[in-house]
Amino acid sequence: MSHFSWLVDGSIVGLYLLGTMVAGLWVRKYVHRVEDFLVAGREMNLYLGIASLAATEFGIITCMYTAQAGYTQGFAGATPGLCQAAAMFVIGVTGFCVKPLRASGAMTLPELFEKRFGQRIRWLSGVVIVLGGLLNMGVFLKIGGDFLCAVCGFDPAYLTLMMGALLLMVCIYTIMGGMLSVLVTDFLQFVVMSVGLLVVTVMILWQVGWDRLVDAVQVHHGEGGFNPLANPTMGWSFLIFQILGNTAATLTWQTTIARLLSAKDAETGQRIYSRTSFFFVCRWMIPGLWGIAALAMLPAGAVGGDTLAAMPKFLSTFLPIGLMGLLVAAMLAADMSTDSSYMLSWGSVIYNDILAPFRKSKWTDRRAIRWNRCIVALIGVYLFVFGLLYKIEGNIWSYLLLTGSIYLSSMSVLLVSCCYWKRANNWGAMGAILLGAVVPMLHLTLEKIPSTAEWAASIGKDVPGIAAFVAAALGMIVGSLIKPKETSAP
Repeated sequence: MSHFSWLVDGSIVGLYLLGTMVAGLWVRKYVHRVEDFLVAGREMNLYLGIASLAATEFGIITCMYTAQAGYTQGFAGATPGLCQAAAMFVIGVTGFCVKPLRASGAMTLPELFEKRFGQRIRWLSGVVIVLGGLLNMGVFLKIGGDFLCAVCGFDPAYLTLMMGALLLMVCIYTIMGGMLSVLVTDFLQFVVMSVGLLVVTVMILWQVGWDRLVDAVQVHHGEGGFNPLANPTMGWSFLIFQILGNTAATLTWQTTIARLLSAKDAETGQRIYSRTSFFFVCRWMIPGLWGIAALAMLPAGAVGGDTLAAMPKFLSTFLPIGLMGLLVAAMLAADMSTDSSYMLSWGSVIYNDILAPFRKSKWTDRRAIRWNRCIVALIGVYLFVFGLLYKIEGNIWSYLLLTGSIYLSSMSVLLVSCCYWKRANNWGAMGAILLGAVVPMLHLTLEKIPSTAEWAASIGKDVPGIAAFVAAALGMIVGSLIKPKETSAP
């Protein structure tokens, strides 16, 4: 039986939601240009950028899959967070790719690619980015609803209603205020989220104890609970895919680089990266501890085969009244910041790159903002429908990284080549995009075909993910080298 109290905890959650809506709608009056709507007028400072990036990259789904990793893989489950933290710090300090990207003045990656590879590559890049991003984001809403049902003890019959209500609130302030609303609400959500995460974690360490957490990992997972290379579900292929995928995400994930492109200059963007880097360790470690606590405290067989439900089941009875409200408010803050930023990010690519060939002349800011608002609303409808219909097979993080690789593989290759390889051309860009997208999409399709589902499951998602990066790199190299050199007219 959940400890959630409608009077006490419900009041805390309601107060948070009211504050978020007021803040999100308040800044809509400052949206006058399409740049205000998409990149906040490029005036974002360091501290707002850090808070916004941290809030965006931690949603309920983040908490769920990192806790699942803690439950099923122990402390070794935090490996992806270490990989991304290292990648973000190095890229932030060196400015690798991100410095020329921000200096270009582009609002999206495809806009930069057009300058080097042409309009067709810009359009195709936009299609691949949106395809990979929406497949990735499509499961967010349902996972968030599942968490709320489990931790608050709500009837699962109300899952659809909760998903719809949460999405509607996010859509309203995102549609009205764009990136300005996202940044302001992200700051508020970052504060609430941080307080909730720290309080719950301190209580777990106090009540359960560090020694008991370590012992639970040792008993259930042995050495593999501490060393990813000794874990039968991880190993070298897992580690290589995490390094490739998280480095590519740092360079090209639309919600991440949106903060870079919204920064007031390249130096500020780099500092946002380097100073946010350690957060990605916390992003995996804190919920991972919650999952390990569930492993230590729940009786054997309590979750059956549904390891995703372990953490919310544990917290539903572990936290007292009052802290339950703080937890739910923190998780809603995390989820709303993620959903709003993701909708705006993919919407910006649709408007700025996919629809670009159909705009015969420059649109007025008023018309452009209206179209962007319609696109965000349509993405919201898609999320609601997809979230109800799609069923994830296996580990959530593996699914998210593989779907992300549909565009991470090719876009990272295009970005590096665009910045540093003079021989790169549109043939190579086309080859990278097509080959990088085909491998993960083929694997995801085979998972859904009964005759091939077992085989696809047996090879896992790490090998297809690595293959996507290799294929994209080969496509760029071979395509660029075989294209005939242009000769000047006599």
